[in-house]
Amino acid sequence: MIDTPTSPITSGLPLFFVITVTAIKQGYEDWLRHNSDNEVNGAPVYVVRSGGLVKTRSKNIRVGDIVRVAKDEIFPADLVLLSSDRLDGSCHVTTASLDGETNLKTHVAVPETAVLQTVANLDTLIAVIECQQPEADLYRFMGRMKITQQMEEIVRPLGPESLLLRGARLKNTKEIFGVAVYTGMETKMALNYKSKSQKRSAVEKSMNTFLIIYLIILISEAIISTILKYTWQAEEKWDEPWYNQKTEHQRNSSKILKFISDFLAFLVLYNFIIPISLYVTVEMQKFLGSFFIGWDLDLYHEESDQKAQVNTSDLNEELGQVEYVFTDKTGTLTENEMQFRECSINGIKYQEINGRLVSEGPTPDSSEGNLSYLSSLSHLNNLSHLATSSSFRTSPENETELIKEHDLFFKAVSLCHTVQISSVQTDGIGDGPWQTNLAPSQLEYYASSPDEKALVEAAARFGIVFIGNSGETMEVKTLGKLERYKLLHILEFDSDRRRMSVIVQAPSGEKLLFVKGAESSVLPECIGGEIEKTRIHVDEFALKGLRTLCMAYREFTPKEYEEIDRRLFEARTALQQREEKLADVFQFIEKDLVLVGATAVEDKLQDKVRETIEALRMAGIKVWVLTGDKHETAVSVSLSCGHFHRTMNILELINQTSDSECAEKLRQLARRITEDHVIQHGLVVDGTSLSLALREHEKLFMEVCKNCSAVMCCRMAPLQKAKVIRLIKISPEKPITLAVGDGANDVSMIQEAHVGIGIMGKEGRQAARNSDYAIARFKFLSKLLFVHGHFYYIRIATLVQYFFYKNVCFITPQFLYQFYCLFSQQTLYDSVYLTLYNICFTSLPILIYSLLEQHIDPHVLQNKPTLYRDISKNRQLSMKTFLYWTILGFSHAFIFFFGSYFLIGKDTSLLGNGQMFGNWTFGTLVFTVMLITVTVKMALETHFWTWINHLVTWGSILFYFVFSLFYGGILWPFLSSQNMYFVFIQLLSSGSAWFAIILMVVTCLFLDIVKKVFDRQFHPTNIEKAQLTETNSSIKCLDSMCCFSEGETACASVGRMLERVIGRCSPSHVSRSWSASDPFYTNDRSILTLSTMDSSTC
Repeated sequence: MIDTPTSPITSGLPLFFVITVTAIKQGYEDWLRHNSDNEVNGAPVYVVRSGGLVKTRSKNIRVGDIVRVAKDEIFPADLVLLSSDRLDGSCHVTTASLDGETNLKTHVAVPETAVLQTVANLDTLIAVIECQQPEADLYRFMGRMKITQQMEEIVRPLGPESLLLRGARLKNTKEIFGVAVYTGMETKMALNYKSKSQKRSAVEKSMNTFLIIYLIILISEAIISTILKYTWQAEEKWDEPWYNQKTEHQRNSSKILKFISDFLAFLVLYNFIIPISLYVTVEMQKFLGSFFIGWDLDLYHEESDQKAQVNTSDLNEELGQVEYVFTDKTGTLTENEMQFRECSINGIKYQEINGRLVSEGPTPDSSEGNLSYLSSLSHLNNLSHLATSSSFRTSPENETELIKEHDLFFKAVSLCHTVQISSVQTDGIGDGPWQTNLAPSQLEYYASSPDEKALVEAAARFGIVFIGNSGETMEVKTLGKLERYKLLHILEFDSDRRRMSVIVQAPSGEKLLFVKGAESSVLPECIGGEIEKTRIHVDEFALKGLRTLCMAYREFTPKEYEEIDRRLFEARTALQQREEKLADVFQFIEKDLVLVGATAVEDKLQDKVRETIEALRMAGIKVWVLTGDKHETAVSVSLSCGHFHRTMNILELINQTSDSECAEKLRQLARRITEDHVIQHGLVVDGTSLSLALREHEKLFMEVCKNCSAVMCCRMAPLQKAKVIRLIKISPEKPITLAVGDGANDVSMIQEAHVGIGIMGKEGRQAARNSDYAIARFKFLSKLLFVHGHFYYIRIATLVQYFFYKNVCFITPQFLYQFYCLFSQQTLYDSVYLTLYNICFTSLPILIYSLLEQHIDPHVLQNKPTLYRDISKNRQLSMKTFLYWTILGFSHAFIFFFGSYFLIGKDTSLLGNGQMFGNWTFGTLVFTVMLITVTVKMALETHFWTWINHLVTWGSILFYFVFSLFYGGILWPFLSSQNMYFVFIQLLSSGSAWFAIILMVVTCLFLDIVKKVFDRQFHPTNIEKAQLTETNSSIKCLDSMCCFSEGETACASVGRMLERVIGRCSPSHVSRSWSASDPFYTNDRSILTLSTMDSSTC
């Protein structure tokens, strides 16, 4: 049995405290999740049973139950739509809670069930649904419904348009009935719940390294003490002195077991050198510190009423270590608010000016351009319907033919889309002549893509207005004349085809296919129209930074349409390889097209994007833009946002078709970089070339990229974005990466990067939900990194180093004391002090420091991005800094111990009655000096003082004195032994002890002050220089020690020295003064400042 030098309570209580605090935090979060789950699972729902509606809870829904959902209610399971209050069986839903898209989506029931609008009718339904196994993809669903009617079995295909997802909300529909196909954890929403990959910051990795070093120190001290004990006991007089005779059992016990027992006893005695409470303090600092980001008013976007969100507080300090930023373009650098700007119709380019479409060049019939027609179509109220296919294929020879070409173009724009209109808003729109100027006020379009909405609105401005869907009919009003087109099929957009199509039947009976998509996917399928002219126009649009789409059409003969209809039905009802079969049919349909024109919409840059990217570059951060846009558009936007400079040498790795060609091109680029005497290079890579480069030439590709100050990757698939980030992450330098995006296609790269930032934009909230942090605008990234990231890193770096320092100060005297007690494992400190040292006496000052410290003004940090370089590469937690703090702790511990030893050693009496100090008084003296020293050391590290800092710093010292007086001044009945009775009072009654305490504290800290003076005088860092110069711009001089007037005063030299020592500012002496020309924010409303705002200057 081991004779432990300290009680189990002394060793176990700090560990119990750490575990308890962590458990409370985790338990609280679990409790919140439990309440949230109960709220969802217990929601009331109505199901059809035995010919009536029965109220139950959502958790009781089973597969096959028919559920009724009313307007504005949330679907409790994944339902196949059976019927709605509309005759066509359609309904509108919004999936904002699933993918963030706020537009209304239309879902339709099969015709056989759409007529079953009552509970009684539904109770007679006999049908079987066959569908695929549950999967997480929100946009994929394959199944079929076998309906038995009058002894006949009817088979209908089921797709995503028939599935109502759990979590979506019913809109603009009174009620619907649906049958549950996936419930509980098999619903698509539940399958999308996935635990994020655990991200660990560089600080955590450094902490673990330091902990291993201290574990080695602990084991080394225990081994040394054990060996020296047996070396000392080799002399018989010390092995068994007359006052401590061994028992017979002790004499006969195993030497090996005794050695192990003593080694373990020393481990217990010295185990406090391992800062167990460090982890709980770091957890609290991260959790509480994360609230400051959400409270920062400079990160609040007033227009959208969105504040910054913290989804993962474990990475706060990583914001201060970023070396690479990977950003999406659309919606992240740009507003994702599309505005129609230009178009190309039949080889003629037009632009919209003040609501009028104006030709940029002469038409075939007029050298001056047909401006009278294009300015307004309102005089053509008698415009004839679409001409036949043969007239479309004929080049226009007069104004009427030209009008037909434009009419066809805008008809294609108005019909080829998935835009929805609220049924309430369209009441009365379809009757009577339509007025052009009423479109914006009376029609509000909802679209999943901002491009579609902008194009449909543009067509409405030019006289062809999409009125809405009525069953299978699409209604278009052309200059007041209502036309109805029967919607036969929709060929949905997908990322492989990069186009979408609709097949409609015109009022005159023709079956027409309208196609809209990227020029790379539409132009190769065209056999007619002004292909080359349109291609040139598309490239010109792209150079202006505009987003382009091409429009084409095809007319089917009755025989062609019959075959198309049959093949589509077969593909859509297939349960095996449905996607592949649909892709083949789509390719069969979308060919032999006639090109009618192209559109160009503008996506405006977000506010202050250029300034933010420039600031990131000044901070030493490399910015990469990863986008799915075409090459010309992406380069144009990169130039306009400052990612590429006009003076930058732009290198291109595009259109590579083979590994050898790609490798040769990479070698050429590498040679150009070394040979060109250009300061900065930019690299443009497309998706296909990137795939080749990453396949076998990673090192060569990385070498080229690292020598470029800006890289732009275009035509990127979502997984390619993640691969690029992973390539940088695993490079030998292992840089810290940050990814910024706003859409679902950015989720993969956000989760791959060390830090993921989601933009709460118009492409939904999926990126924001899967990110570590979410902000409303790209410009907020500068403050998030340069201010919050800088502060968080400095705070937690100091916290970690300080914890190890104060534990070295704490335990080293315990180790030294063993040399004076024959390594008998006698403890130097009372067990209560051992327990409370980390829990009470020294915990609050460092915690408050780690939450509130501002070693430099936030405004200075933001206006001087170069200061960010000073904390990169985890410099504050380098091995050199760690060794400095550790050696400082050992040196202070030696001063504590030997200073106290020389004071009361040699039988010296320090009391007036001649009584001598004992063992516990000596230990209490060492503990008192140590506690004051480590607390004042924390005060020296503090630059930003608030009343909270004063309270916890000086209050901790005061609490120790008050506690010790009570603890040692009363005989506590529940304590078995009270070694400290009257010890502390006796110590404080000695004037010599007071003098020794002050002398030792000053001696310890004097060494630290001298080092700070030397470093600031001869080797100041950029941050220390900024601390001295910031007073000229933002700190009011009120005889503060952080700034001094031009005139010399009696204490000016002392003030200057103190300033160089600690670079400190007091909030009562600080006032921010901003100028209107500040590049980022005109004021600092951050709650981080905790100080009064004042517009006056020094």
